[in-house]
Amino acid sequence: MRRFKHCRFWTGVLVFSTTFLSWTPNFYGGEFCLPFFGRVGIFNFAYATPSTHIWAPSTDVQPFKKWHITSDFYVPIENDANDVRPDTVTNFGLTVGILPFKKLQAEVGFDHKSGTGVDDYPIYFNTKIGIPEGAYGKYFPALAVGIYDVGTKNDKTDFNVIYTKAGKTIALGDFSLGRFSLGYFRGNPDLLKYGDKKDNSGVLACWERTLTEISDKLWVAVDYQGTKSSYGTFNLGFAYKFSENTSVIFGYDIYNNRNLANTYTVQVDIDF
Repeated sequence: MRRFKHCRFWTGVLVFSTTFLSWTPNFYGGEFCLPFFGRVGIFNFAYATPSTHIWAPSTDVQPFKKWHITSDFYVPIENDANDVRPDTVTNFGLTVGILPFKKLQAEVGFDHKSGTGVDDYPIYFNTKIGIPEGAYGKYFPALAVGIYDVGTKNDKTDFNVIYTKAGKTIALGDFSLGRFSLGYFRGNPDLLKYGDKKDNSGVLACWERTLTEISDKLWVAVDYQGTKSSYGTFNLGFAYKFSENTSVIFGYDIYNNRNLANTYTVQVDIDF
């Protein structure tokens, strides 16, 4: 959500598929970098709109031959610990489903990020493979394994965040409590740091639900990614599906590292 600037290590993230931003206050004798990963939307509003939730990757995977475009904005609402207002970061992403199977799906994509401080290397790649919830019986959870923020510049943008995640819908009778997801991620230890110490692995967790009592077009989520690196956040948000192939997410990002400036995000997603 901010901008990078020749980051040897960094701390602070976006949504739908894979991308990051960062800024560069000298908090701990080094440059502080923040990522934003781009998003990839799946407009099955039964649960998540994107293949990320608000911030972190989800278990959703783009269907075969489904193309998804996302345009995301991350706007700081305050100054950081150096009393500097970080730049607004924008991300444009494109993702497509590549497997023609119902019980095994995969997607590939890329993100173009601007305002990151390393705009000479704006392209980041991502991929994911997953099994949908219920594919092998009603108790079978959704499962996904993927990698994102695969940059093109060694030791500057190659965050290479690998993750695995499981998700399951829980209901009490006919009332859905929503989908609960839990996972783990690990990134490049030379870039994902808190101060001068590596902080490159942690928990992924999310609760999400479509508020069918109000509208089947309205989705809410609480999203968490661990560590005090720039990827570590607690996120609140909702999305509204304006048409069959278009939705918008509105979210608020609270960084685990309180030296970083919190952001609000608006994410527009279109499938075709």
